[in-house]
Amino acid sequence: MTTQDKEMSFLDHLEIFRWHLIRSIIAIVFFAMIAFIFKDIVFDIILLGPKYPTFPTYKALCAVSQYLGLKDAFCITESPFSLMNISMSGQFSTHITSSIFAGFIVAFPYVFWEFWRFISPALHANEIKMAQGIVFFSSILFLLGVFFGYYVLAPLSVNFLGSYQVSSSVANQISLTSFISTVTTVSFATGIVFELPVLTYFLTKIGLLTPDFMRVYRKHAIVVILILAAIITPPDVTSQILVLLPLIVLYEISIKISERVVRHQEKS
Repeated sequence: MTTQDKEMSFLDHLEIFRWHLIRSIIAIVFFAMIAFIFKDIVFDIILLGPKYPTFPTYKALCAVSQYLGLKDAFCITESPFSLMNISMSGQFSTHITSSIFAGFIVAFPYVFWEFWRFISPALHANEIKMAQGIVFFSSILFLLGVFFGYYVLAPLSVNFLGSYQVSSSVANQISLTSFISTVTTVSFATGIVFELPVLTYFLTKIGLLTPDFMRVYRKHAIVVILILAAIITPPDVTSQILVLLPLIVLYEISIKISERVVRHQEKS
């Protein structure tokens, strides 16, 4: 093959990738437009949900508190802060960015499918067979992470940070942008973190990761997970434990996945 053929081959791959990217962006924009139109649902019910005492997580905590005989120890009866907009274009820009965020969340299965369609031709038939269902499982893991972040971490973060006071003379009046950013960042970050088994699969495939390496450095990985949990959660022990436990489970699952990939490569 000549240099020109190799260059054309690279350009052909680049052109194919461009169309995968374009279709992914179209899907994100499509769902973002739907989210933009139905702003009452996106904001009043979903994004602003963790602010209200009627949020499912708060009701569940209250029920657990009463079941344990602690009366209303874990019950949240009123919002510890108020929201305000401090910028002329604040609400409009928040509306746009939140719609794009919602569009990406909903379109993620399709976006990952486009990514998989781009890289799958480079794999052997047995490798594709082994990775069968990866789009489905990747989407499930991402959505599970988003739901975990939204229903567990986001309300804990909002309630802790929103009620924290350095002095009783300082009222908490949180900007809309800050509140929405907290909810979306925590939810999205948790969704990405839950993709650890999928990331492990690809890193093992290209030889950058082995199950033996993951076992030897398990303690180091737990330290990294602890640091990660401290970053994406408020500084309280309960929230960090709630993040730590599923991440440790995902790490152990990732070791099994890496084992399976290596075993399959040895047989090939």
